[in-house]
Amino acid sequence: MGIQITYNSGVYEINGTLVSQNGNALKSHIETLLNFSKGIVISLNKVLEIDSEAVKSIESLYNNAWGNDKMFYIVGMENKKVSDLFTSLNLNDILL
Repeated sequence: MGIQITYNSGVYEINGTLVSQNGNALKSHIETLLNFSKGIVISLNKVLEIDSEAVKSIESLYNNAWGNDKMFYIVGMENKKVSDLFTSLNLNDILL
């Protein structure tokens, strides 16, 4: 299963399996959105599976956004798979 991105009340919700095979596509899509906005909120609460390469892509988006003075928030603490992986990679401080 791939990913689906939906926009709901100011939040881009990522649904499905977020792995290295589609992490770069997500990164490209979010980078394009960031070019035309002051910031973005993404939610990983509906992600079914996630791997470390996808998390690294998200971390890169986070760092690039804040480096360019753009807001970038990552919601996902309610998803145990997401929060456990972010914690194991010492990135739990960027996850809300």
